[in-house]
This record gives sequence, structure tokens and C-alpha cells, in this order.
Amino acid sequence: MPSFGPLDARLLVVGLAPGVRGANRTGRPFTGDFAGLLLYQTLIKFGLAEGSYRADPADGLVLRDTRVTNAVRCVPPGNLPTPAEITACNPFLTSELVAMPHLRAVLALGGVAHKAVLRARGLRAGSIAFQHGALRTLPKGDWPDELLIADSYHVSRLNTNTGRLTAAMFEAVVAAILARIN
Repeated sequence: MPSFGPLDARLLVVGLAPGVRGANRTGRPFTGDFAGLLLYQTLIKFGLAEGSYRADPADGLVLRDTRVTNAVRCVPPGNLPTPAEITACNPFLTSELVAMPHLRAVLALGGVAHKAVLRARGLRAGSIAFQHGALRTLPKGDWPDELLIADSYHVSRLNTNTGRLTAAMFEAVVAAILARIN
């Protein structure tokens, strides 16, 4: 599944994996399934996207200063990636980070995305615990710049239907990111 948005963006949103009825069907991350509603509506609200999200890659939605990708590049069996799939796809995420010269922050949607970002930056997956709403600066290590990682529960239907993640909670994370990188 290809990423969506400009490579010169300052924000990268990292999800889990393409959904079988969403991105795998439409060819655009978070497009065609429920998770895209909250994600793209929030990006529009904060000026990180323009147009209308209609769950169709031909809807005219354009990302501004934001790029969207997944920790795993293809639909996992049973809709949950295995550790082997996450490991096999991590070089793609590393390449994504390297290819973004102005990247300042990553919004990790869920624990799997959080750990994948840490691995892609050469850190031990458990070195920084996932915590919804947390914003932390990753060490430079071999990278030219520090990177802010912000954690949010995934924008899935399960998380929003159970109240684990509300629109207000997600918007607060995005607002906090923008306050740090603007």
C-alpha cells in the first residue's frame, strides 16, 4: 500500500495496516473504512488536509504538510499483523522516515505503530512505552534530527464505539503536535 501525502511534510501519521475493505480496496491509506472518517475529518479541521473526505481516492482530498502511511504495507491475515510481518515491513517505514527531509513529528496510531516507529529509528521497541496523548522527543542516534513521537489510540471503529477514543481526545493529540512543531 503506497503512502499518501507530500514527502516534504513535517507530520507523518503511521497506522497499523491497510484494511481489507478500506485501503486494500481503494488504494489509499484509511480510505473506504470507518477509521478514515475520524482521521481525515480531524486533519481537515486542523488545516492539514483540504477538500472533502468521501471514502474514495477520487474525492479530491489533498493533504497539507502531512503524510499518511502504515507500519505494515499489506493486509494481514485475520486483520492483525504478526510480529514477522511487522519486522518484514519495518524497512519500508525506515525508508519513509529517511525520505522526508522536513519531518518533525510522527503521530503513531496504536501500540504497533508506536513500536514500529521506534524500531525504524533504531531504538528498542519497548524503550519508550505507548501512552495515549504522550508526546516525546526521540533521540537523534544516527539520524540528523530529533523527532517528536505522539501517541494516540488507533482511530478504529472498535476504539471509537467503545469510547476508548473520542473525537475530542484525538483532536487534543493533533492540537498538541501542532503546538510543538509550529
